Amino acid sequence: MRDRSALRASFKMTTPRSGFRLVIPDPAPVARRPLNHLLQSLSPADFDALQPHLQPFELVRETVLVEAGVPLTHVYLPESGIISIVIRLSDGQRIEMAMTGRDSIIGAAAAFGEAVSLSEASVLLPGTAFMLDVASFRSVADGSAAFRALLARHEQALLAQVQQSAACNASHPVEARLSHWLLRAHELCDDQALPLTQELLAQMIGVQRNAVSLVAHTLQQAGIIRYSRGHIEINDLQGLALTSCECHGVVEAVRERLLGSHQRSNVHGQVTAT
Repeated sequence: MRDRSALRASFKMTTPRSGFRLVIPDPAPVARRPLNHLLQSLSPADFDALQPHLQPFELVRETVLVEAGVPLTHVYLPESGIISIVIRLSDGQRIEMAMTGRDSIIGAAAAFGEAVSLSEASVLLPGTAFMLDVASFRSVADGSAAFRALLARHEQALLAQVQQSAACNASHPVEARLSHWLLRAHELCDDQALPLTQELLAQMIGVQRNAVSLVAHTLQQAGIIRYSRGHIEINDLQGLALTSCECHGVVEAVRERLLGSHQRSNVHGQVTAT
């Protein structure tokens, strides 16, 4: 297996019209079972069918992976980093509906003939992923009922997150919503220190920046987080969970019901993190 420096050397840099950097890798065989939870949970036969089509992809911050209303060309399976799924309003405001990363997939609906996304998916925090073109992805899915069923469960888990996010934004105070959001971000990247500005956090949960500033100050005074310009460090996960609303637990319960047994043990007998 190539080391990370060799992997990065295989990427080609391009600049699309949107101004974001896209990183298009040279095709290369995947010599290991990736860290993405969906790929970890595949049967040997399904993974062997998918493996030749997987290409390494660097998730560069602010890269738009999927545009709303535009036909899907690729499917993404993150190993690290965070992907934000958002609705962009006519005034330019973005409201986040869900976050995903190593625990799922971007573009699963393409397996069922849904070639146009209704929302935008962009890189919130950088990382790495594997991607494959939609035609290859659909071909593998067409040949495996088990793979299609797994993809359907991932889509259900994503829908549960979207629905809960809508209810949360409509009903819960800013402190609970921000705590819920930070818990989910930590869950995806395992990092206590998150490179996030208060302005970005305000956009993600749909509030004014000063509301996030006030709540962040309160959480810092309680010793739950520490923030400086452009960074938020989580000092007390349990305290953060206590200030969060029930939404994080609700979504996790749904994920556990739909995916828990499939994401705990992979086909090689290794334990997969959930």
